[in-house]
Amino acid sequence: MTDNYPKTLVVVPALNEADSIAGVIARVRQAAPWADVLVMNDGSTDDTGAIAEASGAVVLHLPHNVGIGASVQTGFMFADLNGYDVVVRNDGDGQHEPQDIPALLDALLQGDADVVIGSRYLEDRGYVGTAARRAGSLILARLISSITGNRFTDPTSGFIAANRKAIKLCAQVYPHDYPEPESIVLLHRAGLRLKERPVTMKPRAGGRSSITLLRSVYYMAKVILAILVGLLRPAPRVEGV
Repeated sequence: MTDNYPKTLVVVPALNEADSIAGVIARVRQAAPWADVLVMNDGSTDDTGAIAEASGAVVLHLPHNVGIGASVQTGFMFADLNGYDVVVRNDGDGQHEPQDIPALLDALLQGDADVVIGSRYLEDRGYVGTAARRAGSLILARLISSITGNRFTDPTSGFIAANRKAIKLCAQVYPHDYPEPESIVLLHRAGLRLKERPVTMKPRAGGRSSITLLRSVYYMAKVILAILVGLLRPAPRVEGV
């Protein structure tokens, strides 16, 4: 343990983030110098992987683009196999602010949650998103809050901190298609405790988002269906959790 924090792995999923990945790694190291940094190079066709390696991160080069869910789950598997106590997910596009990592960990180490989700909506920190994206987030937040009985404001946030119990579960069972909103319901049904804490999120530092307006509408319809279908399945019971 360094600086009073347990053994921590910051998992950075990245697909074609050559413009931003070096800056993300540098800011993570500055904000959380005790943590190891693992970049999941998800089949990038640019220099993301090489730049991440040159920046001093451990890099897993996935043979092709497996998608954000499978990429993040592989990071959890790495953490589980290597005995990490805490995983923080910090995306490679520069939207997540690594300076918030200590606050997420402090909230996690209070012991009343297994996963802490960084929310851009709990406080007004200047985040500006599209009206369509905000409306979609509100719909998902209300649906997931109703299902879980707990209030969630930012169900599409990928900026999270997870303890050992959550690491082991996510290494074995993790949604691949719509991991952020689906995982909240999955983790809740598995008996894990989740809570939100305010964080700062910024516009992308580089690269290009894959989410267009039409894809946003399509995404909303499919993620709601995926969540509802998931409720028909047995609650996950994973060995060692």
